[in-house]
Amino acid sequence: MITIVHGDDIVTSRNFYIDFRSKLNNHKVFDGKDFDYNTLFQTFEGNTLFSDEKNVFVENFFSNIKTVSNEFKKISDYLNKNSKVNILFWEDKELTKSYLSSFNSAEIKLFNYPQVLFSFLDSIKPGNFHSNELFHQLKNTMAVELIFFMIIRQFRLLLGVLDEGKDKIDEMKRLAPWQIGKLKSQARFFSKEKLLIIYKNLYIIDYQTKFGLTPLSLDKNIDIFLSDL
Repeated sequence: MITIVHGDDIVTSRNFYIDFRSKLNNHKVFDGKDFDYNTLFQTFEGNTLFSDEKNVFVENFFSNIKTVSNEFKKISDYLNKNSKVNILFWEDKELTKSYLSSFNSAEIKLFNYPQVLFSFLDSIKPGNFHSNELFHQLKNTMAVELIFFMIIRQFRLLLGVLDEGKDKIDEMKRLAPWQIGKLKSQARFFSKEKLLIIYKNLYIIDYQTKFGLTPLSLDKNIDIFLSDL
């Protein structure tokens, strides 16, 4: 069976992938950048010490190849003709339809963040207490630690959109134009100096939480942080 595990929620997708892999004793794991047609063919067709039931796992294969390449066509053709082989692809992002549609009988597992997460992140601005309400709604379905990580990422991106013309951080390079537009609109509510102070405060919260230097829980600190913007 061909299985493709992908999506932006890499924590959940990775846990699924590791759990799935742990249930199979005879398996081989490949880094996607080193996986080509010859490797695929030798693994399933060659005379190896591999057991009769061959279980293959490939990590971030699609990030390292284009659908129009001859190599991708050979791999997809082989797997479509031999759909009974056991291979699982894990990708640390959501794949486009051009990749997914190349495999006729693949089982697709998509792990994305709940939509309310992005509504929450977009709502973060001074005086908007609705962000607190969204935070409380969100923490019913997501770990507080992951929400906090995404808050830090959001402010890192907001700082990034104010530094146009300079070397962009890698996260900025991967954003679509409409995403950058939304960040620019949100960044207008803050000065660069304010964003730098906020980013430092987030670091302090993170540090104090990790080393037990605050009597407050992380979710309580997030509540106070949002209210004080």
